[in-house]
Formats: sequence, C-alpha cells, structure tokens
Amino acid sequence: MLKNFLMKQAVKSQLSGVTEEQKEQILDMVEKNPAFFEKLATELQEALKSGMDQQAVVASVMEKHKTELERLMKS
Repeated sequence: MLKNFLMKQAVKSQLSGVTEEQKEQILDMVEKNPAFFEKLATELQEALKSGMDQQAVVASVMEKHKTELERLMKS
C-alpha cells in the first residue's frame, strides 16, 4: 500500500502540465497495474543512462509497450 502511494506521488510530480482529468486517468492506470509501470520506469531509466535523448527514449519505450498502454487506457 505504501509502495502504491509513493508511486502515485512520483507520477503526480511528473504531471505538472496535465489536466486534472488526465492526471486521474493516468493514476487509475498506474493503480490498476503498478508492476507494469515499475517495469516501464526501469526501462526508461536504463535507456536514459545509455545517453539517448529523453524524447527519443520515451517515444521508443512507449511504442514498445503501445498495446499494453492502449489496453490499460480502455479498461
């Protein structure tokens, strides 16, 4: 439970330019499948360490997990 709370707080801190409705949708997705988002965060961090551009890293990792993200958005 504490782990989920901390993850939600971390996500909130990254969503400063997002509407409240979008924040809630994203937080709901994280709450439904925290393990997936932990894996996503780990992949993002590892790719960033390789020296790739942040936008390129995010685009690449999100494209890799596009199907799962779409599934989470629909549920």
